[in-house]
Amino acid sequence: MPSPEFVFASLHSSPDSKIPTPYVPRLRFCIYRGMWSQLPENKHNDAPKNPRVYDSDLPTFTTDVRMQKVGELFESSAGKASKDEQVHGSGGGGPCEAVFWIKEKGMQWRMKGTAFIVAPDIEGPEESSGVRTVKSEVGGRMRVVEGVEEKEGEWSWVRELTGHFGNCSPGMRGSWRNPPPGTPIKGEPDKDHQLGQKVTDLHDPIARSNFRVVVIKPDEVEATDISNPETARRRKYTFVADAQDGKGEWTEEELWP
Repeated sequence: MPSPEFVFASLHSSPDSKIPTPYVPRLRFCIYRGMWSQLPENKHNDAPKNPRVYDSDLPTFTTDVRMQKVGELFESSAGKASKDEQVHGSGGGGPCEAVFWIKEKGMQWRMKGTAFIVAPDIEGPEESSGVRTVKSEVGGRMRVVEGVEEKEGEWSWVRELTGHFGNCSPGMRGSWRNPPPGTPIKGEPDKDHQLGQKVTDLHDPIARSNFRVVVIKPDEVEATDISNPETARRRKYTFVADAQDGKGEWTEEELWP
C-alpha cells in the first residue's frame, strides 16, 4: 500500500439538544502504524524492541491525547469515563469504524469494533481501571507465537509504546510539542509548545506526555473487491470469541457487493 492512510470514525457527544441521538459521528484520516505487538521494522528507530512473542489482528495508529478522538473513545465506552485523569491515562473502548480504500487493487476494507488508548501509565506500581481494561481487551486478542512461549515474560507494554514513538520521524515526534490542537490562536505560544519542532530524544517529557497509541479491536471486517465488475464480491469476517478465554476465531461469509 503506497500510503497507509485510512478513515477513522468515532462517536462525539451530541452538541445540539435538537438532535435525537446522544452521539454524532466524527471522522478523520489517520496513518496505519502496523498491528499491535508487531512493530514494523524501521532502521532509524533506536528504541529497544520487544521480542517477537505475540501476533495480533489489532491495527494501530498514533495520536495526541489533546485530540478530541481520545476523549470520544472514553466518553462513548461502556464506562463512559470523562474525568480528566481518566482520559489522560490508558483505557477507552468506545465504538469505532475504520475504512481503508486500496485504489490500486480496487479493494475496500471496513472494520467495525472498539478502540483503546495505550498511555504511559500502562505499566506502573498501580493499575487504574483503564489499564486493566486495556490489558484485558487488547491482551485477550494477542496470540503467543508458537515456539517462543518461554519469552512471554520478556514482553513489555511500555517498551512497545516507546517503540511506536521511535518509529515516528523527528518531525512527527515534534508535533506532540505543538500548541494544543484545536484551540484559538491568541498570541505566541510558550517556548515549549511551538510548531515545526524536531524531537530526537525518545523520552522527551513533553512529547511523551501527549503521545498515545490507539489500538483498534475489530469484531467485524468486510473486504469488498470491485477490481473486476463481473466478479465483484464482498466477504464478511466476524470474530467469534470463546466464552472462557476470549481468544476465539474468525468466521467468513461471502456476500454480494
